[in-house]
Amino acid sequence: MHFFDAWTELGPIDLLRILSPALLLLIAIVIPGRNTARLTALGMAIVVPFLRELGVTSWIMAGWVLLWVAVAWLARGGGLARRPLAAPRGMIETGAIGFLLALALLALLLAAVARQDLAPEDGRRASLGIIVVGLGLLHLMIRRHARRATVALAALGLGLQVLDGAARGAEPPGTVGPAGWVLLATAVTVALTGRIAANRERHAGSAWVSDAHDLHD
Repeated sequence: MHFFDAWTELGPIDLLRILSPALLLLIAIVIPGRNTARLTALGMAIVVPFLRELGVTSWIMAGWVLLWVAVAWLARGGGLARRPLAAPRGMIETGAIGFLLALALLALLLAAVARQDLAPEDGRRASLGIIVVGLGLLHLMIRRHARRATVALAALGLGLQVLDGAARGAEPPGTVGPAGWVLLATAVTVALTGRIAANRERHAGSAWVSDAHDLHD
């Protein structure tokens, strides 16, 4: 009951502030397309500064805003293929399996947090981090496009940043390491993914993951 009380005690404004990243990711998961991916990334850049649960300095917060702006630029169109060029063999089956696996993992992690006797704020931060990570994983499994994958990878990093902030809050002062490692790792991963997508579009005309086995650079 402590887990649910931690959320029900919040007012509508705080609830929207905390859950806005998850709501934006849900939109990107449900509605396909490059415009949705770009608007989601721009929306994340707007709501991240209000996400105090990150527990980071203003410089790292600014870094996350810039990263999401970069993701919006990377998620733009640029390839020749608006749809996969290869035959969609097994795409529905793999998407369904990925969807179920992501939901199962998300449910298990949330159940693990709910079983812990955490303070309300700690419980919210831990569950928020897990929700964002789970939705990022779900987006990665369903939207099989290399450019759109930058949205999912940035979401995974943001969720890890929330979890890192919660863990740092529980550590004794002076025992925690550098705070910007999650942002740095996420930025490098997003940049490499964007580079791979651009190369595939330049040489093969498609950044769709399903085309990777059928097109030869």
